[in-house]
Amino acid sequence: MRNPIGRLLDTGNFIIYEKGHVINQDDPVWQSFDFPTDTLLPGMKKGKNMVTGNDTHLTSWKSVDDPSFGEFTDSINTKGYPQAIIRKGGEIMFRVGPWNGVLFSGTPNLKSNRFFNFTFVLNHREIYFLFNRIDTSLLMRLVLQTSGHLEGLFWSTSKQEWILYASPQLDRCDQYAVCGPFGICDIHNTLFCLCVDGFEPAHPDQWNNTDWSQGCRHTTTLDCKPTEGFKKYSNLKLPDTQRSWYNQTMTLVECEKMCKSNCSCSAYTNSVISGAGSGCLLWFGDLIDIRTVSENGDTLYIRLSASALDSIEYSTRSSVGRRRVRVIVPVAFVALVIVFSICLLYLFCKKKQHQQGTLGYEFQHDPEYTSTGDEDLELPLFGMSTILKATNNFSINNKLGEGGYGPVYKGILENKQLIAVKRLAETSTQGLHEFKNEVLLISKLQHRNLVKLLGCCIEGTEKMLVYEYMSNKGLDSIIFDKTQSELLDWSARYSIITGIARGILYLHQDSRLRIIHRDLKVSNILLDMDMNPKISDFGTARMFRGNQIEENTNRVWLHGTGVCKRWYLFHKIRQHYNNLIGHAWGLHNEGDSLQLVDKCLLDSINICQVQRSIHVGLLCVQRHPEDRPTMTSVIMMLGSEGPLLAPKEPGFYVGNTKQDNIESSSSYGTSSNNEVTISMLNGR
Repeated sequence: MRNPIGRLLDTGNFIIYEKGHVINQDDPVWQSFDFPTDTLLPGMKKGKNMVTGNDTHLTSWKSVDDPSFGEFTDSINTKGYPQAIIRKGGEIMFRVGPWNGVLFSGTPNLKSNRFFNFTFVLNHREIYFLFNRIDTSLLMRLVLQTSGHLEGLFWSTSKQEWILYASPQLDRCDQYAVCGPFGICDIHNTLFCLCVDGFEPAHPDQWNNTDWSQGCRHTTTLDCKPTEGFKKYSNLKLPDTQRSWYNQTMTLVECEKMCKSNCSCSAYTNSVISGAGSGCLLWFGDLIDIRTVSENGDTLYIRLSASALDSIEYSTRSSVGRRRVRVIVPVAFVALVIVFSICLLYLFCKKKQHQQGTLGYEFQHDPEYTSTGDEDLELPLFGMSTILKATNNFSINNKLGEGGYGPVYKGILENKQLIAVKRLAETSTQGLHEFKNEVLLISKLQHRNLVKLLGCCIEGTEKMLVYEYMSNKGLDSIIFDKTQSELLDWSARYSIITGIARGILYLHQDSRLRIIHRDLKVSNILLDMDMNPKISDFGTARMFRGNQIEENTNRVWLHGTGVCKRWYLFHKIRQHYNNLIGHAWGLHNEGDSLQLVDKCLLDSINICQVQRSIHVGLLCVQRHPEDRPTMTSVIMMLGSEGPLLAPKEPGFYVGNTKQDNIESSSSYGTSSNNEVTISMLNGR
């Protein structure tokens, strides 16, 4: 090249081309994107050019202050079916499973979303992975840190620094080949490692001493007879594919036939799971680095001998038979013992059912609750004597308040732990339903922005829930008190806003149960001693399984989030405007939304944050559910400085506001269509 010219593109790619030639950004003479260091930018390929042999991968810095090559690398391994591997020197530390057409196997949270998407290309010319921004206003990058962890960062223009938005949540099962050949790592199992059905520990003594590195071996040696078959396993991270073969056009039936015809083939599956599934992926030799995953796992068919398959089937039948015997014998014995008292017991049960119903029966036979799939609640039970002692016999001095469910009391256990006891009132109409919701939902949720359920008490007609005690009580008790509200500056309020948003995101997306709260209001936001917000009162919440929680439902519920957010920020306006949404909408359109701010906040507010919060709140209460953002979007919008979409007219917006000063004495009803719920306008 005689007259080279360099140019830095908006993508961050520095290219060199010949002067006088047409600039070809897709195929320059030289480009920096072919030589990444520790950073992968949007549009940058990580993989291998099969024609030129150029391998683009990430290499960590030696230290945070030394940009020379470190010991960690992140690359696409093209030996066998391509997969991403992070190495320390030459040793594999962590393996991301192969691309299955939707995501990388074993990484259920690493999926395309509304901010960026992933692309994986596999053909005879090149094999690579890249990600692209959907919102081009966001500056994003993936960085291989000096610790060997891959982290996602975005640039905050307000803070002038990179903010972490994604990092791997690694556990012991993510350690490469921790369970050895044919071992499956299950993070929920006490011993972590299990042998595949039809296999046994290769070295039992080492295995029992938690040294699983030698893995498992067949209980019956394979002899390559036609009677051999395959055992299906689901919800797995696929094994290491370095000793594999693939074909992208075969069906699953053809794949099984090919594996069965090759004596060295140990397992098979579809290489692409989208749609009805397609492609064929075969493994040869040992299966290494398998683990269970909670969701979005892959299916694997493992080869076993005929005798092993028969043994598994017999064991399954025997297990069922033994369970039947263990049930039938005690039941028969008990029946003989109580035969003379059955009439009295029947009359007693009928009387108890008439008084209070049978809570266990309600749980067992209500399809709304048995759909969780978890038989055991594993929730501690408190005795009545413990509750009476903790609350000083439900002393009026210990009473914190009372709602539709019943009174709430402060208590202190013998170990000095403070608790809040919610006691079901006998006159409560929705109490039993709310009690079941709280027990079945909150007991399965764990998040720093959700109130923690410590246990319950069920004794006679008494039904009580025991929570962690929140020393600063409800958010409403602070913001509606003139003295208290002045102590809560803008920084604290904004921290509470983001905390509530994180809690809702957990309910909608990150928890193993997908939950819609349906009654989010300031009185249901509790504050601990450090003013951290905790979402409470799941009595009217609804649970959805898997993909049953559709996008519309997920978005529509944000109407309540938007109303709660603005009411809590700018509550003084509520005293003068019955239609707060309409008032906020009008001020926003006039460019005068700061009038919503309480005067006690004027000295502490961050104007950009306030205006952005109001803008996001209006996006959450738009009339049409499909226009409202998801909670993931809300958190990203609150934490970034990029441009926002203009909000559309909110739901329940009344154009004529002449009656804003008139408090209606009637209650507003709820409007619903196809299980899409709209929050009521009245603050409770």
